[in-house]
Amino acid sequence: MVAEASAREVRYDLALALDRVAWCEERLGFEPDEWQRDLLNSGSKRILLNCSRQSGKSTCAALLSLHTAIYKAGSLSIIAAPSERQSKELMTKVTNYATRLGLGLTRNPKDAVRKMSVELPTGSRIEALPGTERSIRGFSKVELLVLDEAARIDDSLYHAVRPMLSVSQGSLIMLSTPWGRRGVFFEEFVEGGPEWERFEIPASAVPRISSEFLEEERRSLPARVYRQEYENSFEDVEDQLFSYEDIKASVDEEILPILIPGALGGDV
Repeated sequence: MVAEASAREVRYDLALALDRVAWCEERLGFEPDEWQRDLLNSGSKRILLNCSRQSGKSTCAALLSLHTAIYKAGSLSIIAAPSERQSKELMTKVTNYATRLGLGLTRNPKDAVRKMSVELPTGSRIEALPGTERSIRGFSKVELLVLDEAARIDDSLYHAVRPMLSVSQGSLIMLSTPWGRRGVFFEEFVEGGPEWERFEIPASAVPRISSEFLEEERRSLPARVYRQEYENSFEDVEDQLFSYEDIKASVDEEILPILIPGALGGDV
């Protein structure tokens, strides 16, 4: 009987390893929104989340990080954001869920580079780092890479982290509310390839945000700011002289650049 019960528990745990939504509901009592269900059970290795404020995108990133650490023993997940505070905020969500599950976490506070690091009983590690190229280099075989507030990270960080997924064939998730028509998050969401699975979640699709609140915000905020914060709109920055459309329209790739003799340090 004991062996039979143990076998049932193994099968049940395997089912939760394959179904992240069931894991959230049954282990954590978390009921995902419809779009969150699609995200949690996505099989894509490249995901872009263009979501309004308070939509629950960070919660999903935390849940995916913890699920990976539990069910892929010995794995490494990295959370990066533009600032240490933002990285720690997402890590706090992870540790809160881990505590709810009764998992014992080991911390390594002595490493000055690792601003926040936890190790699970499975041998998996989750590292939270401020998003600078200098602080994040040196990691390899990353199973899951989460870039929070991705619209505000430096392009150099994005270029530095992608090679970390080469050996592990790991997953990359970029989540953000828009911040202008610039940077890698904007470029990948608007012009990136078909390898990206894109989620675009406006505030009106979030059941926890009332229509009354959104109407108040619409009246109180500049239209450009409201569209950016709540409607996933990539807006031109306020002090921009030319619009993104005007700049794109002015570029003709068939016209060769004019090279000035000596401009490149030699004769042309």
